[in-house]
Amino acid sequence: QVRLLESGGGLAQAGGSLRLSCKVSGTKVKFDALTWHRKTPGAKKRELVAAITTSGRTNYGDFVQGRFTISRDSAKNSIYLQMNDLKPEDTAVYYCNGLVYRTSDDYWGQGTQVTVSS
Repeated sequence: QVRLLESGGGLAQAGGSLRLSCKVSGTKVKFDALTWHRKTPGAKKRELVAAITTSGRTNYGDFVQGRFTISRDSAKNSIYLQMNDLKPEDTAVYYCNGLVYRTSDDYWGQGTQVTVSS
């Protein structure tokens, strides 16, 4: 069984920063990419925040606009999301996701709440 466990969410003021972590544990699985998604209040679907591939290539949602940085520590089986210049509209539950190598399978964490006050 593969587990993805997010941490680091909480309350921040507009303009502030938070760093999210996602720890992968359990059965060893090769991932094509590890990603962060979020679900904002009232949204029907999660949206991509950031992704990092096994080769280290990164991709971000348009709304990020240089404020967030995704990174990984392979030795710790973890990825991170450094979020700077937070805005109230960044308030959401943030989820870690792993896309299994060369399959359509993926795994999700349980999510961590980020709340940004104005």
